[in-house]
Amino acid sequence: MAPKHVIQRTDGLDQKGDVARQTGKLLWMQCFVRAVETGSFSATARELGIGQPNVGRHIGSLESHLALRLLHRTTRKLSLTIEGERYYIEARRALDTIDEAESVARGEDEPRGLLRISCSMVVGLLHVQPLIAPLLARYPHLEVELHLSDEFVDLVAERFDLAVRVGSLKSSLLVGRQIGISERAVFASTEYLGRHGEPTLPRDLLRHDCILNTRLPSGGLWPFIGGSITVQGRYRLNNHEAIVGAVRQGLGIGLAPVWVFEEDLRAGRVKALLPEHPLSAAEIHLVYPERRLLAKRTRIFMDALDTAFAAKASLQPGYLDGLRKAVALHRVGQRDI
Repeated sequence: MAPKHVIQRTDGLDQKGDVARQTGKLLWMQCFVRAVETGSFSATARELGIGQPNVGRHIGSLESHLALRLLHRTTRKLSLTIEGERYYIEARRALDTIDEAESVARGEDEPRGLLRISCSMVVGLLHVQPLIAPLLARYPHLEVELHLSDEFVDLVAERFDLAVRVGSLKSSLLVGRQIGISERAVFASTEYLGRHGEPTLPRDLLRHDCILNTRLPSGGLWPFIGGSITVQGRYRLNNHEAIVGAVRQGLGIGLAPVWVFEEDLRAGRVKALLPEHPLSAAEIHLVYPERRLLAKRTRIFMDALDTAFAAKASLQPGYLDGLRKAVALHRVGQRDI
């Protein structure tokens, strides 16, 4: 009979073999996660310092252990199965926890690893991208992938850590907090107004060429606070930057965030119309998949976004009124010269 303090094993493995197996599973997990994130067995092999055939062998061992297919492999790309998507989220969370535990043990306080961020084209270029360079310079072990798209992105399925989104939140799988306000208005170039006149009421827009955003589910329904109105136009676009360009070219009246036209308004090239009839503002949210633990890199970037957006007057309520007053005072000053 074995001593009471010795645990008898029933799986045929001694303690040393079990430790080796657990260590091997960690390597399998690392190979799988980095192969998903880099999209390449060869890149994963270079990063981990092992041969490319070993990457495929370790991922195969992981799939055999789980009795699941995690990846679809072709000669050109890797793609996740449904089971692979679920496993990736949990595996990456586990590796993040290990990394943070090791950093704490070493007395380090530095984020590391890949941070994947999604946001719309115009918000990303103007408000998010300027934050990247300082963070990369400060944290040499941090990697950032910024995905700019005006199309809907499923954060969970496409493995993003967080996103900046304008408008209402719909998914119950996401956690969100408001970090700013995007005031909106209708704009026209002074050249367009010189040819067609300036509307004084929202219903006057029905006699104008309006530039329509085909990405809006409401179509040509423009949400004035006193009552929405459905406008018409001969030019339709699916991108805010393109709409801004069309307004500047005098192709019609467009609806857009105020901050995209700030320089044009100050220079007098574009005018914000209907000051007595404001549009409803759109909330700006920082959103991320619901998780019990956020990686340090994610928390640091969220704090940087919070700080940067709070410091931008153009992303706070009342900005349009203040900008209109500044433009009016500037024009008065020019006439007095």
